[in-house]
Amino acid sequence: MTKSLSTRIFIGLFSGVMLGTILQYGLADASQLTAWVVKIASGVGTMFVNMIMLMVVPLVFVSIVCGVLELDDLKSFGRLGGKTFGFYIINTLLAISTALAVALIVEPGVGIDMASGSDVVIATTELPNLMQLIVDIVPSNPVSAFSSGNMLQVIFMALLVGGVIKSMDDAVPLLNQGFQEGNKLMMKLISVVMQLAPYGVFALMLKLGATLEASLFVSVMEYMLVIITLLLVWIFIIYPIAVSLFTSVSAKAFRAKTQEQILFSLSTASSNATIPVTMRTLTEKLGVKPAVAGFGVPLGATMNMTGVSIYVTIAIFFVANAFGAPIMMEQLPSLLFSIFLLSVGAGGVPGGGMVMIGVLIHQMGLPLEAFVIVAALDRVIDMVLTSCNVVGDAAVLTIVDASEKAYDIETVKVPEAQLKPA
Repeated sequence: MTKSLSTRIFIGLFSGVMLGTILQYGLADASQLTAWVVKIASGVGTMFVNMIMLMVVPLVFVSIVCGVLELDDLKSFGRLGGKTFGFYIINTLLAISTALAVALIVEPGVGIDMASGSDVVIATTELPNLMQLIVDIVPSNPVSAFSSGNMLQVIFMALLVGGVIKSMDDAVPLLNQGFQEGNKLMMKLISVVMQLAPYGVFALMLKLGATLEASLFVSVMEYMLVIITLLLVWIFIIYPIAVSLFTSVSAKAFRAKTQEQILFSLSTASSNATIPVTMRTLTEKLGVKPAVAGFGVPLGATMNMTGVSIYVTIAIFFVANAFGAPIMMEQLPSLLFSIFLLSVGAGGVPGGGMVMIGVLIHQMGLPLEAFVIVAALDRVIDMVLTSCNVVGDAAVLTIVDASEKAYDIETVKVPEAQLKPA
């Protein structure tokens, strides 16, 4: 029987770290053999990371353009579109703020020195100040923006291109169709790359197990537990309470009605793949109007990345602290702004959060080894953060639907009152 991708990745993860640990502690005398195996594993892991990074620019560009092209309902829905968009933005900002507070309190990575004993050189690249970051969003050279992987500039160009194509209505149907087909191609490419994930994860974990000291590995696991705990709090406490406060659905009922959605997203680790289940959960179990679900779910799968926001915020603090390049207070505004924009553009595909962390690691001048640590544990975290993303879609749209029903009632009452004689 063919094992699922998740199962194969777990096998690769645990077998890699076990073999790496055996090489480090069980074959300590065979140092040349260990060095040779680690070198091969490092090469394979680097190739896998490069394949993921290869997808970043085209994936983000095409997915955002397609997201804009699918927003034709904004004019017809008007108030609904603005409300859904606004709630998604508020949700993401709250998640980033909470993760920032946790990161400043817990200080993940502090006390770990992953750069010692290696030839890693920390670059002096720093995040620009907030004003410079905003100014640099508009590229002077689109080719340079794509070749350098400047994600903020890529996101700006994607929004501009999508908006212009949308404004031309049906004058350029081939462009519209071309981007839709391009999006399908990118999803297929990501699927192909993810099929290689078990081997890439195996290689990354083998190197990790063969080179990372036991005390450091415990610290890495603690970092992962911090993220997963915060994600679970968001899924089972924050969202249910928010729904119970603003709708007639109780927190307990919301948890029960989203169980299928959670389990499915855990297995796929993809917000896009979970869209059909999210739609069914909203319309059949939570009683949300099909119009609200039909508009909000695809938009949420593109930009409502609460889980990614939490993951990226904690992870970037962890790797910065662990590699001796702690984030200064003056860097926080530009860092949080970058996290917000990158989270919105992460895309609902497996590994989207890891890709965004890779972008920030590169932007901050941290070494490849920092990304390796994140990538090695990404699959476990990615499952939970995807559940956080999709449950967030369900929570926001349930609240939006309740507010729309209340608005409909008010708009019916007002004209009737005006018709009554004085």
